[in-house]
Order: sequence, then structure tokens, then C-alpha cells
Amino acid sequence: MFYRRKSYIVKSDFVEVFNKHFNETNLPNQLKRGAKLVGRWMHQNDEETTCVFAIWEYDSYEQYVEIETTIKADTSHVQRIQDWYDSLGGRENVYKNYILEVKNERLESTLL
Repeated sequence: MFYRRKSYIVKSDFVEVFNKHFNETNLPNQLKRGAKLVGRWMHQNDEETTCVFAIWEYDSYEQYVEIETTIKADTSHVQRIQDWYDSLGGRENVYKNYILEVKNERLESTLL
């Protein structure tokens, strides 16, 4: 099994918009390609920001790469993402004013 943690630091007033986008756009696309969502959580980071993160499970690292490659080649999905950014003033604006940090991390088990 391969696990990854995708985390974001977002402005707290953006959390509702961000979570809606995940649930309506990203989650269904990942699931239909074979990714398994272990869970998605958030916690208040400070007065202005919130940490939102998900843990994903794949059969292997190779499956993860295959799913990500397929998603990036899906032109209708890529267009939906672009439309979402455009509705918020463009990708650069979103990453400047709403999504302040993104991490995509491989998780390794500590169990024997």
C-alpha cells in the first residue's frame, strides 16, 4: 500500500469555498480513478488560517502515479479546475490570497 497526505494552509474565510470545490470536483474525480480517501480533516491553524488535509490510499506508488497522470490528461476535469480558478480571479490570485501553502507528502508506516 502507498499512502499520501495532501495538506493546505488556507485563509479561514475561504474554507467553505475550498471544501465545496473538493467535494464537488476533486473527490469524485479521484474516486472514479481508483484512489481511496482514508479521511479529510481540518483544524484552525491560527486566527486567520486553517489547515485542511486528506490522507489517500493506493494499492502501490505506481497506481498513484497512474491515477495522477490520468487526471492531468482529462481535459474536461482540467477545464473544470481552470473555471474554478477563473471564478476566483485566476490561479495566481487564489495562491496569493486564499491558498497559502500546499504539501503533497508520502507517508511511511512505523508498524513492523
